[in-house]
Amino acid sequence: MFVDPSKEVPRPDVSAVAALDEPTRRRLYDHVVRQPEPVSRDEAAKALGLARQTAAFHLDRLAEESLLDAVYERRSGRTGPGAGRPAKLYKRSARQVTVSLPERHYELAGRLLAQALEESESTGEPVRSVLHRKAHALGARLAGPGRSDVFAVLEDNGFEPRFDGDAVVLGNCPFHALAREHTQTVCGMNLHLLRGLLDGLAESGLQARLAPSPGHCCVRLEPEGCVSPCSGS
Repeated sequence: MFVDPSKEVPRPDVSAVAALDEPTRRRLYDHVVRQPEPVSRDEAAKALGLARQTAAFHLDRLAEESLLDAVYERRSGRTGPGAGRPAKLYKRSARQVTVSLPERHYELAGRLLAQALEESESTGEPVRSVLHRKAHALGARLAGPGRSDVFAVLEDNGFEPRFDGDAVVLGNCPFHALAREHTQTVCGMNLHLLRGLLDGLAESGLQARLAPSPGHCCVRLEPEGCVSPCSGS
């Protein structure tokens, strides 16, 4: 995931996917999300032929992973004394779960491109110029205040950095498929994102430049002052 230090980091999606790997839990999840209204433990247990305790255990696990939302309602419609306790019901959550190996961030690229297009239309500034500026700003936010370990920040954000002498090569491009089809636009965006990330770090000592090579991200990080091409030895 791209980790914004200013926001709470969500639980990894891989944990949610693992929760759905259990067959009974997956059946319960599929049943609940197909219903137009929230489902009680008793209703889910009856529909799937499960013991109520079993259904409750798996429904609560799905709620813990934020795959389902738990809500409380009185099905009788009565209120006040004698109306009884609200029933615990389950419904589809708003969380979207995506797991990609290696890590990809196409939604982020789409958001940056959409923002650039909209701002360009309203201000007249060229789309590419807006895109580069917004990518740089995002990179600076990803760096986080007071951080200096560029390797750790790159790992946190899915770039799979590897040392090549004094330089750093990136084993993964989070925008891989887009970069293959729209190389100039996407690699330019990625370059400015990484330049922003380096600018946001304290004393990184590195500069970002385009250096496409098979099996790597199009951007390479080299020591400041290095004249291109810079040797990794």
